[in-house]
Amino acid sequence: MNNEQLKQNLTSADHWTRLLFMVLFVILLEIAGVVMLATIVLQFLFAIVSGGPNENLRRMGEQIASYIYQTLQFLIYNTEEKPFPFSEWPQS
Repeated sequence: MNNEQLKQNLTSADHWTRLLFMVLFVILLEIAGVVMLATIVLQFLFAIVSGGPNENLRRMGEQIASYIYQTLQFLIYNTEEKPFPFSEWPQS
């Protein structure tokens, strides 16, 4: 890579815009992780009390897991498609 190519890359608005989106999605990923942890704890407590998993919590956990996967795919440049809130929430 020559200096001109490097200068062009460093001044490209696309790269800096993506960085802003990446920072946003890292924050959202952290929030999703906390929500997932709460879902796991609630599911465990529900299973202890009722003897089995809660279907709504199971579906929510599946959707959050899909969201986390989509977010990671964006963050590691495997896709250019931005996850929720810029696309639909994943369905289970």
